Amino acid sequence: MEAKNLWQQQMEQLLLEVEQQITFSKDDLFVVGCSTSEVIGEKIGTAGGLEVAEVLYEPIKAFAERNKIHLAFQGCEHINRALTMERKTQQLYRLPEVSVIPVVRAGGSMSAYAYTQLEEPVVVESVQAKAGIDIGQTMIGMQLQPVAVPLRVSIKKVGEAIITIATTRPKLIGGARAFYG
Repeated sequence: MEAKNLWQQQMEQLLLEVEQQITFSKDDLFVVGCSTSEVIGEKIGTAGGLEVAEVLYEPIKAFAERNKIHLAFQGCEHINRALTMERKTQQLYRLPEVSVIPVVRAGGSMSAYAYTQLEEPVVVESVQAKAGIDIGQTMIGMQLQPVAVPLRVSIKKVGEAIITIATTRPKLIGGARAFYG
C-alpha cells in the first residue's frame, strides 16, 4: 500500500478512536501539532512538505466538521508555535491576531498548508484548547487547558511520527472538604 494512503487511514482510525473517548461540545477548540518530517521518518523540521500535510489535513478537517469543533494548527518554533485558524474562531475566542504567515521553513508544513485551505486564515500567539493531537513530538502541551489527560489509541504512529493525544479536565480545587460532583 502506498505510504500516503496508509497515513490517511492511520489518521482516520485514530481520530475515530478519539471520538469514542472525548465528548466534544459545539465550538470546542482542538489543536493540531504536526511534524511532516517525522511522518516521513526524518528529524523534525528537516524534510517535511506540503504533500504530507495535504494527506493528513483532510481526515482532520472531516473530524472537526463531524464534531462541530474548531481547529488550531500549531506552527513550529520559528514562529514561536503560533497557531493558524479561521478568523471566526479567533473572534469567537477573542484571541489577538499576530502578523505572520506560516510557510514550510518558518511555520511548518501543516500550519502553512492549513493557511492555504482555510476560508479566512489568521494566526494567533496561543490558545487554551480542550484537546489536541501531537504528531511527531511537536510539543502542543502549551496550547492545552491546564489539566491535560492523555488518551490511548491503537494507532501509535502516523508514518514514523509518534502520536500523543490529550484531552483536558477542569482543575480540582478546594482541598479535603471540597466536593467534586
